[in-house]
This record gives sequence, structure tokens and C-alpha cells, in this order.
Amino acid sequence: MYAIVEIAGQQFKVEHGKKIFVHRLEHEEGKEVEFDKVLLIEDEGNITIGTPTIKDAVIGARVLDKVRGDKVIVFKKKRKKGYRVKNGHRQNFTEIEIISINGVKSPVRRAPKKAESTETEAVAAEETTKTKKAPKKTEAKTPVKKAATKKVAEKKPAEKKPAAKKTGKK
Repeated sequence: MYAIVEIAGQQFKVEHGKKIFVHRLEHEEGKEVEFDKVLLIEDEGNITIGTPTIKDAVIGARVLDKVRGDKVIVFKKKRKKGYRVKNGHRQNFTEIEIISINGVKSPVRRAPKKAESTETEAVAAEETTKTKKAPKKTEAKTPVKKAATKKVAEKKPAEKKPAAKKTGKK
């Protein structure tokens, strides 16, 4: 199940449990928000399209965090005129998580209880100790070949050349 909804002037495709970044919303973190500008809903092959929006359709979301986007550099230049302007800009975003589409809540994902997790960890630890205690089979090792070493030629001193003959002409 998914829907296309308009949030803060932009359209987003949303699904249950999906986290999206929208332009800054004036809601506190942890609060639940409803969006009623639903343009399309798809539910198991049945598609409902609004004209322009679907009446009585609501998308429920929870505000998770307020963040700032990456820095965008704005550089303007007019050649041969000596005009250059460099500015930076960071957009403010709100991260939201979709919790319901048209009243249908997303399946709840719960973390396992601590007691259950410690039991599973204990069983996993026992299994690893059992595998470690098993005797290892020794296999005949193949002899390791050593890499061939290159023989470096010894440097010999250069032979002395006879001095050049002087011709006496000036």
C-alpha cells in the first residue's frame, strides 16, 4: 500500500514505515501529524485518484527530528566586469516517519525482550563452544616453495680513459 501526498508544497510517494525529509514543519519532535492533501492511494491493486485530492483520506506521520541539509554553494559571475559573488545556503528539513495511510496503521515492529535476547545469546554461545571443542583434523601439509631470489651483479669500477690530446691551436 502506498500513497502520493502533498506536504509543504511538494509531492511525496509514501509507504508504511518509510522515513522522508520534508521542508521545515512547525511541529515538535515526537508529535503526530496528519496530512489531508492525498492525491492517490494504491491498495492491493486498487488505485484511487483524487480530483484534485481524495476526500476523507488522511496520512498519519510522526515527527522524528529537525535537521539541516548539505551546504549548497551559489556562485554568480559576470565575465569581463569583475563581478563575482559567492554565497552558501543550508536548507532546514524535518524528518518524518509514516505511521498510517488512510487510517490503516503500519505493522508494529517490536524489539525482542531482553530476557529472550539473553537466552538466544546463551544458546549461540553454547553452540560456538561445542564447535570449538571438536578436534581438528590434521592434514598433510604441502611443502611451501620459496620464491626464487635474483642474483645481483656486482658493480665494477669504471675503466680509466686516456686523457684527450691537446692540439696547441689557438
